[in-house]
Amino acid sequence: MNDDHNILLSSSIKPVQIDVHDLIIGMYVCKLDKPWLESRFLFQGFELKNQADIDAVREECSFVFIDIEKQTRTPKFQNKHTEQQLEKRSTAPQKLSSFIIEKQSAVPKKQSSFIQEFDQAAFTYRQTSDLVSSFMEDVQLGKAINVAAAKKVVTECVDSVLRATDALLWMTQLKHRDLYTAQHSMNVCILSIALGKHLNIAAEELNNLGLCGMLHDMGKMKVPLDILNKPEKLEPDELKIMQSHAAKGGELLTASKGIYAGAIDVAHSHHERLDGKGYPRQLTDTQISLYSRIVTIADMYDAVSSDRVYKKGRSHLEAIKIMTSMCGTQLDSVLTYKFIECLGIYPAGSVVELNSGEVAVVLEVNPKHKLKPKILILLDKNKNHQPLQIIDLFLMTGTDINNRTIKNTISPSLYDIDLKEYYEQGLIGYGHLAKGF
Repeated sequence: MNDDHNILLSSSIKPVQIDVHDLIIGMYVCKLDKPWLESRFLFQGFELKNQADIDAVREECSFVFIDIEKQTRTPKFQNKHTEQQLEKRSTAPQKLSSFIIEKQSAVPKKQSSFIQEFDQAAFTYRQTSDLVSSFMEDVQLGKAINVAAAKKVVTECVDSVLRATDALLWMTQLKHRDLYTAQHSMNVCILSIALGKHLNIAAEELNNLGLCGMLHDMGKMKVPLDILNKPEKLEPDELKIMQSHAAKGGELLTASKGIYAGAIDVAHSHHERLDGKGYPRQLTDTQISLYSRIVTIADMYDAVSSDRVYKKGRSHLEAIKIMTSMCGTQLDSVLTYKFIECLGIYPAGSVVELNSGEVAVVLEVNPKHKLKPKILILLDKNKNHQPLQIIDLFLMTGTDINNRTIKNTISPSLYDIDLKEYYEQGLIGYGHLAKGF
């Protein structure tokens, strides 16, 4: 079986354990590495509002636990310290100090809106989909990867994410189980770029990061299809063959003319884990590069949230519950935290149920009020189809007679919702949605 067969779902989003040297302003400390009564803190749980708060925690503790759901504002990296921490931890082939976290630590502002970017994002996604599928066919036939073409479409993905991240992120929700491997590579590319943008990685380096995400799983084309698509648990010898895709991917990219060296590293290392229990080389914390850490997070998120031949995909909240339980041992805590912050609790493309009973899909996240995104109502309170209606939950605050709020995320299949149908019928696109914005 594949790696995500055995992942168990936590009952809630677990607090993330984090080293006190990785604390940043805006985080919410919910638990210490000692009883609260043994500390000097008056309250059991508090937000880090300034550097003095961080320094006080560092004097008391070696590590603490962060509650993602209780933060009230976007945490900001302190430039110099975070740069030093990431550079100390990483052996990435790229030079970190040239692009990690700009001096003001501000997340880049989007250059366009969801509705303005959506049709271009859709074109970019289709174009990328076709190209990734052709890559995989070429690899299966023993042909070389067209690196120049890959770089071109990755640049278009980066440009789209920089203009309006949510539009391309929305496209990652149009999943087709039978096309999983190709779509997975696209989605990991897009998710990696989105996280890189959130970390203020410079545009030229986002191109490299996106290429790493797009090509990370090419080694799977060297795995027999009966093993790759087996719905039952893999036998030990089959699992060994499946896991060989990481080394094979590294070898494949090494032989590709004009490839970015970091992509070779990521293909080889995206299943390594901080505790040394990954594969194929059992690398540990300081041996795993920054880009490998980022792509690993994007890879795991998309794998867990996608339908496979052997499992149903998890919802967004279920996926991040699983990932937070792996922080510190398998996944980088700081980057996982930033990834969740990047997507939000209700990311673009997620299907949600409102307190009114209505069902909607999230269109665009409000970066300052992530619990109140723009949504498109699909079903009425009786779960019947209704004329599509766009609502900005933030703007409706105090004026909405229904006082609509999001109750929870749900699986689209619960009410037989197929986002691909809405998209393919032109119901989600500039021509239709522009009227509601």
